[in-house]
Amino acid sequence: MSDTTFLADFHHVATFGATGNNGVERQAATPEDKLSRDWFAGFAAERGWEVRVDGIGNMFALIDLVPGAPYILLGSHLDSQPLGGRFDGAYGVLAGLHAAERVAERLAAEGAVPEFNLAVVNWFNEEGGRFAPSIMGSSVFAGLMDQDKMLAVKDLAGTTVAEALGAIGYLGTDERPELAGYAEIHIEQGRILEREGITLGAVDYSWYTQKLDIEVLGEQSHTGATAMADRHDALVAASKVVLLVHGVTAKFDDEALVSSVGQLTLEPNSPIVVARRVHLVADLRAASPQIVAEARASLLADIAQIAKDHDIRINVNDFDVRGIQYYPEEGLELTEKVAANLGLGVRRIRTMAGHDSVAMNRIVPTVMMFIPSVDGVSHCEREFTTDEDMLAGVRALGEVAWEMVNGALAAAPVDGQEPAKAGAA
Repeated sequence: MSDTTFLADFHHVATFGATGNNGVERQAATPEDKLSRDWFAGFAAERGWEVRVDGIGNMFALIDLVPGAPYILLGSHLDSQPLGGRFDGAYGVLAGLHAAERVAERLAAEGAVPEFNLAVVNWFNEEGGRFAPSIMGSSVFAGLMDQDKMLAVKDLAGTTVAEALGAIGYLGTDERPELAGYAEIHIEQGRILEREGITLGAVDYSWYTQKLDIEVLGEQSHTGATAMADRHDALVAASKVVLLVHGVTAKFDDEALVSSVGQLTLEPNSPIVVARRVHLVADLRAASPQIVAEARASLLADIAQIAKDHDIRINVNDFDVRGIQYYPEEGLELTEKVAANLGLGVRRIRTMAGHDSVAMNRIVPTVMMFIPSVDGVSHCEREFTTDEDMLAGVRALGEVAWEMVNGALAAAPVDGQEPAKAGAA
């Protein structure tokens, strides 16, 4: 399969949910998501690959090479953020499909029999924009989230995951494939590779992530008739919480912690009513769990003071806590070997963002690779990666897949814990 064909397919998939500024709006289990899923199924069917859809909407394209053997799985996700970019997730799925076909063609041409079968996945709801939490499909697959609970999750309109998947025809019942390994390639969503002029990143660990579910409860009243001293305005208090979350990073070294409030809902959301309730989610991330714990403690104390000052109630609950995951050394060395053979620059790099590979790294030997992001931007329409870098990544993923179906990483650890230091007892 040629580079030209890959690029044509990639840019065609980017038309599903295309926005006016070269982005995509393809949130999980929407009609636009269905278009990309139908295309994925069609790509597999044209090549005679079996397609399965499991009970949380994950899609698998299976290439049977060795009867009864488990699969090396490649892929990522096709859903996007609202007004998101063309590359986040979708690149990894398209790269997986094309890399898998190249491996299958090479095996056939050489008459070789590998150790494992090969498959490609489109994970459900990696983004978490419509249904929280994110990384849902792969986490259910890995046993980290309960399927029934995730199917019952509702979006802001009150539609459940099960209802949404059923509406687009992708609430499956198929058996999940048995895996022997997983590999994913993704845009970096940062500027390190671009800044250093390096084509490939070998991801060695993920940052610690902690979310806080925050409910600010005030009292509804008339904006024109209620004296300022008599108001219990949930929105005013919530705005101070937002600023606290933003400002807590200043208590730590530069770049040590990132924080944000990305979602906020307001009740009753009327122009002439003082808000009675605001719900928001704060996101804290760092390479150190201790830093996140200190930021959390600082925020809880300051939020309690805001509640007291405004004579309202603020409920804060921990949500979607994800520990640091270390990828196996064997996978890092494999990526470096592949890069050297292809003449590509490579460096080890951490991921601040979550990915499906973080969940998969808990259950099978996992490789995670990055290619550069122009200006480091992501989750927006301006997200961009060059065709040249995308093609280099496809070649690298194909070589990694080739090594893995032939047994590389079969004995690699899968617990995601920090590797032992050299010389340790």
